[in-house]
Amino acid sequence: MVKIAGWLMVFFGVAHTTAALTFDKAARHAGTWFSGGLWHEATHNFTPMSQAGAAFWFSIEIFGPPMLVIGLIILWMDRRGITPPTFIAWILGVLALLDAIILLPTPWPLMVLAVVLLLLAARRDSLRERTIDAPVHA
Repeated sequence: MVKIAGWLMVFFGVAHTTAALTFDKAARHAGTWFSGGLWHEATHNFTPMSQAGAAFWFSIEIFGPPMLVIGLIILWMDRRGITPPTFIAWILGVLALLDAIILLPTPWPLMVLAVVLLLLAARRDSLRERTIDAPVHA
């Protein structure tokens, strides 16, 4: 369960970033990103965001790479027999719910599936620990 959830998150992170950079053409703004063109936006709070700024946040900064990292950490934990803490699933569940409400045509059901798998794994391990820790009556 944990491995599938981790791979779903890795896929989600890579797919989001790749799609934003290619299909949505965010990469065409790379020249602006690397020449300091976004510095004005960073120093003037709440100014209207440029297309280059929006493309930067949509593609590289906001969702895909962090989701990739979380997925890789979950896979790392799974390889070591560690069940990820439930707060990861709950936070990702809230994000998926917000996606479902605000951006309905996103693949949020994949994230919900990963969340459910993480919660089921945590529940399974919790039940296993209770069984192991239960006193034996003779």
